[in-house]
Amino acid sequence: MGKLEGKVALVTGSGRNIGRATALRLAGEGASVIVNARSNEQEAQAVAREVQDLGVKSLAVMADLAKKDQVEAMAEKALSAFGRVDILINNAAIRPHKPFTEVTDADWELVRGVVLDGAFYLTRGLIGSMVKNNYGRVLFFTGEGAFTGGKGRAHVSAAKMGLVGFARALASEFAEHNIRVNVVSPGSIDTSRTNPEWYQGRVPNAAGIPLGRQGKVDEIAATCLFLVSDDGGFITGQTIHVNGGAGYH
Repeated sequence: MGKLEGKVALVTGSGRNIGRATALRLAGEGASVIVNARSNEQEAQAVAREVQDLGVKSLAVMADLAKKDQVEAMAEKALSAFGRVDILINNAAIRPHKPFTEVTDADWELVRGVVLDGAFYLTRGLIGSMVKNNYGRVLFFTGEGAFTGGKGRAHVSAAKMGLVGFARALASEFAEHNIRVNVVSPGSIDTSRTNPEWYQGRVPNAAGIPLGRQGKVDEIAATCLFLVSDDGGFITGQTIHVNGGAGYH
């Protein structure tokens, strides 16, 4: 018996990197997984097949987290296919860098839409199922940059820190329904980066990390598993920093 035997999980942005690793880690512990990607259906379907190869059910759902109608449709598809969602991992994000004085209304709204609004709409769409079943696990992702600050990231940091407040409020409000809500804050993680322009020539690396290396996607996935399983049963409303000692918050 896996730690998540019979549970149903939805992981946004799970076509690659941390999202994919997390989907597979949860599936390996017995959870059926709804895989989500914004535009690369081939990647999403490939991860769904990997999940199924682990002996559980899977469904790939395409949805842009910045589009309310697509997010709500994804929640409906998940509930229709599986009857419930027990675990929600809000992983999808974008991290464009731009000097604050150059951030346009459209830039602000896009980042907020994907990072904060999408997480709000999806959580709202699924939490009723969790309340009904008196069981729920919700994770949000922020990042070290939101806590330490950094040039060109004001709009991203604002949206990411919004998730911290959101998680704390939900953790308090829904604890009586056996719903735990936490935040994972990865440090510099060794992933494929499809938008190098976001980093303005400063692609994340191991500089300044006491452990002397970047983190691995499997280490973030393991943290997620810990938080949504009974191993993390007394943890809610918290932000867990997985950063190799790069910062203390």
